[in-house]
Amino acid sequence: MKLAATLMCLALPAFAQGTVITTPNDGTQGQIITTPNDGSQGTIITSPVDGSQTVLPDVKEDEVRAASGTGAELRGLDKTSGTVTPLSIAVGETVAVGRLEVTLGECRYPEDNPTGEGYAWLTVRDPNRDNILFDGWMIASSPALNALDHARYDVWVIRCTTA
Repeated sequence: MKLAATLMCLALPAFAQGTVITTPNDGTQGQIITTPNDGSQGTIITSPVDGSQTVLPDVKEDEVRAASGTGAELRGLDKTSGTVTPLSIAVGETVAVGRLEVTLGECRYPEDNPTGEGYAWLTVRDPNRDNILFDGWMIASSPALNALDHARYDVWVIRCTTA
């Protein structure tokens, strides 16, 4: 989980600087970047919690209009029993997945497609051991890109909710 973020941060110097963009709802900033090798574009998104950065590929400046959702739909999996649990969670709320606690910090989606791609900031804790197992962005279309690493439980984002 932290490895993906570390690798992305190490790759950042390889990108040329570009245009600074701002999301319309909360004013957080991302930065359009261009790879020097193939000229493809991506966006650096900064976490609202700890300032860590994630690179989202293939985003054009006119497509970077993100809206914040009121919550998210998640799925939880108990790998031992095979039980899949659908979860609806509001921003700031905490729900249980087995022995774990999942808190939604924020959920963003493309302004023109609320049911499409979703980016959710999740914090997953094990209250019995008092430690954080995951703290970062999960992407609905690429759940393995930045995933929870737990022996028994799995959590992934389905979409953001708007009402």
